[in-house]
Amino acid sequence: MRSAITALLCSTGAALVVPLQPARPAQALDITLPRVSDGASVHLGNALAATTDRTLLCFGTHAADFNAIEYLQKVRFYLPRLRDAGVSRVACVLNADAAQCRMLAELLDVPDDVELFSDPTGEAGRKFGVSRGFRPDDDALSPYVKLFVVGIGLGPPWGTLLPVLRGYVGAPSGKRDWIEACMQQAQRAGRFPQPLELAADGSIAKNRFDDTPLASDWGVRPFELATMRLQNLIMQISRYGELGPKDPRCLTQLGGMVVVGAGGEPEYAWLDRGLCDLPDFEDVLGALS
Repeated sequence: MRSAITALLCSTGAALVVPLQPARPAQALDITLPRVSDGASVHLGNALAATTDRTLLCFGTHAADFNAIEYLQKVRFYLPRLRDAGVSRVACVLNADAAQCRMLAELLDVPDDVELFSDPTGEAGRKFGVSRGFRPDDDALSPYVKLFVVGIGLGPPWGTLLPVLRGYVGAPSGKRDWIEACMQQAQRAGRFPQPLELAADGSIAKNRFDDTPLASDWGVRPFELATMRLQNLIMQISRYGELGPKDPRCLTQLGGMVVVGAGGEPEYAWLDRGLCDLPDFEDVLGALS
């Protein structure tokens, strides 16, 4: 029985990593945004076209949203390996003003060499081709109703339910190192819940999910990823007044990511299909190898 469940979960996970294809980004991104660190105006399309090695550009959602937070968490963890893969420039557009971008970066300990761009209207993401959410042109329907529809797995877009479910059921062949790193950062910042036992120097002494019955040897144990997301959710709720979207269109707009090579030629592209539906960065690195 256990082997059958493991095989089913592995096949389910494999079905989740097929990215959608957005427009060619160097041509599509005819937009200039302010860089948060210094206020400089940067034309995104020109920046991608000027790439000589590799550039990663992710399109986060608004600053109090699961996807934006998880994008930054993954970028933070995988940054050294992305550098090793030849990605010399890493940037993220957030549907937030500059102050919100800075606050979220501080909350998540995002390294200074990750460039953040402020786009409170979400225009860059729409040019890239991200999903605008459920019935985006229906002005008679509350954005919060639209968000609720997608949040419970209905749509279009339809891609919320399986990624959320995986957070609860786990993944036998998944990778948990980035999840542990995110939970460690959250606990060191005083956020809850706290499933890790940290040593005096802040290192991980024990992960309580190591004691999970029948699944302690899984790559990602049941409820492990969900616990990390619960830490994020509590932070989102407590900071929503400061980090929530300025433009109601951004409440339901999803995100995406692209890695381009020389001349802005895309080597990997992804469009989110729902809440928590982000690319597996192991797949990203595999595509760049």
